[in-house]
Amino acid sequence: MHRAWVGWCLVVALAATACGGETSLTEYVEQVNAAIEKGMSRYEVIVASPEGQVLVAQGEALYDFTPQDLQAGLEQVADLQAEIMEIVDDIEPPEQVDEIHALFFRTLPIADLAARAGTAETWEELSETSEMAAYRDALVADRQVCADFQTKLDATEQRGVFEDTPWIPGEFKEIVDAVIGCGALPENPEDMYRPPPAP
Repeated sequence: MHRAWVGWCLVVALAATACGGETSLTEYVEQVNAAIEKGMSRYEVIVASPEGQVLVAQGEALYDFTPQDLQAGLEQVADLQAEIMEIVDDIEPPEQVDEIHALFFRTLPIADLAARAGTAETWEELSETSEMAAYRDALVADRQVCADFQTKLDATEQRGVFEDTPWIPGEFKEIVDAVIGCGALPENPEDMYRPPPAP
């Protein structure tokens, strides 16, 4: 969830700037930003909890947990995703960002993976399931979308369109300057929750 929200922020900033800063776009950015902030704060609480630490476990650290631990953590994230998507569904995107809105605010297959984790006896078994493959594929797709928009963002920056645009909130200018959208995605999404090979 966190990775996706960072990408949404970056793309909304790009779209809003490119479309000229109409009031409706400003309101849209504010609504999306509020949803993202709410989701981020809740997600950080989940990950910081003992039940949520499995969500960020990788490699050998997976063996400190069970697939059923992952089920419990993912169920919380799936509930959060559903809550945020309900908020997003009530947001009316301006026509200029319709496609971007639909592209970025899509549901990841978290609930399906959580359900399958509850029945897996080992990490090796879970790693080879179709539910895990679908989850990893969704993360790979996120990386590609982010890379494509990063290219567009870089090109737009070179044209200087972001200069002297006071209506854009400060955090979006920082995103443009720091170019952090893709950095929050996993470097190797195809290896998420994949246990290390047996010795």
